[in-house]
Amino acid sequence: MSSLSSQNRDPSLLCLLRSRSRSTRLRSSDYVGIRTSSMDQAELSTEQVLQRDIPWETYMTTKLISATDLQLLRRYDKKTESARAQLLDEDGRAYVQLFVTILRDIFKEETVEYVLALIYEMLSANPARARLFHDQSLAHEDTYEPLLRLLSKGNWFIQEKSCKIFAWIIRYSYRPKAGVIANGEASGSKKHITTIDDLLSGLVEWLCAQLRQPSHPTRGAPVAISCLSTLLKELVVRSSFVQADGVKLLVPLISPTSTQQFIQLLYETCLCIWLLSYYEPGIEYLATSRTMQRLTEVVKSSTKEKVVRVVILTFRNLLPKGTFGAQMVDLGLPHIIHSLKTQAWSDEDLLDALIQLEEGLKDKIRKLSSFDKYKQEVLLGHLDWNPMHKEANFWRENVTSFEENDFQILRVLLTILDTSSDPRSLAVACYDLSQFIQYHAAGRVIVTDLKAKERVMKLMAHENVEVTKNALLCIQRLLLGAKYASFLQV
Repeated sequence: MSSLSSQNRDPSLLCLLRSRSRSTRLRSSDYVGIRTSSMDQAELSTEQVLQRDIPWETYMTTKLISATDLQLLRRYDKKTESARAQLLDEDGRAYVQLFVTILRDIFKEETVEYVLALIYEMLSANPARARLFHDQSLAHEDTYEPLLRLLSKGNWFIQEKSCKIFAWIIRYSYRPKAGVIANGEASGSKKHITTIDDLLSGLVEWLCAQLRQPSHPTRGAPVAISCLSTLLKELVVRSSFVQADGVKLLVPLISPTSTQQFIQLLYETCLCIWLLSYYEPGIEYLATSRTMQRLTEVVKSSTKEKVVRVVILTFRNLLPKGTFGAQMVDLGLPHIIHSLKTQAWSDEDLLDALIQLEEGLKDKIRKLSSFDKYKQEVLLGHLDWNPMHKEANFWRENVTSFEENDFQILRVLLTILDTSSDPRSLAVACYDLSQFIQYHAAGRVIVTDLKAKERVMKLMAHENVEVTKNALLCIQRLLLGAKYASFLQV
């Protein structure tokens, strides 16, 4: 038997996910009514719940639990952590079966909360105990159904604890033997038993519902993202999440932030994106959203090393995929990477990733068209006398490309004139403006409307001769117009 992570190499699991049982699927509408649950219950802690005294003897009297169940509970309940650990080591399967039976047969909210707290405490101490839920001795029990039902019923405490318990159960799940459904009847049986794939489907739907309309106003989305950042390590979870159209729900959460609470949410959201960047269907979704723009804004403004690291690793993964490289270049990422490299980072993986990404972007720029190359040079803000600046063919063929994005490149050239301290960049920027005036039919009017004249005039008094010469050329072409501009030479 192998863990769920080994399912990454088994395409048959994707087929299993597509054949989910309708009887166990949860709809988004199932969660809407949960908003009316008591917020007092939502604020409960595990420790508070475990302080309760549950009337187990009464449950035995009413035949909701057996005498054997009561004996097991007396040995386990209210005992020290080491004593409980020993009992779980000796008879863990019996306790899992007991907890599931109580959740199946007893509906009193305080008791359900208590048993979930016991399971949560058990798995928190040793997550590997989640394997007990997949033991073959429970193969003919519907182990998952009582747990799955709790996602759509009950208060926030019940939902949150169920979600976290599910995450452990799924991470430590096992592939079934031939002819047997995990924790279910033989595959030829007419009786439906809730499978691990039903559990996964229900959990993913609940997580997506929390991102659309959280059951808890402040904790719904963070709990869902935290759970996803762990579960998306598994290929089968990525598949289920993408099929549920969940990727688009992550994008709004990618936003620069400074508060500690939201930094953690941002980090875990970016971690989800990074995990999806290893999955081709997930990459397709990322390519059609504003993910790249939002990640770029985050990496430009964030000072939290772990956030920068996971975003840069994501960029590195996406660089060779489809049009992502061109998007990164358009977003000015080469300049951002250059700036990030100058900062003092302690994470060696981040430093290595920055170097690799910088080299990869340089290679991408080399493969782009001549205007793309020019555009990237301008966006980087460091201009030099590359051949394209003085090639007449370059300006004839590409001058209309300057109109893109409301004359973005012209505006960046003007920003360079305002902010750069590099004489070479200032000189080339002035020359390029003069070339645009000469080759674009409305160049003079456009440059005038962008208020370039005042900026260039200031540079005519610059201490560098190269700057003053090209500033003068630009002003002459601006004043004379296209008819006479071609006669002017540098």
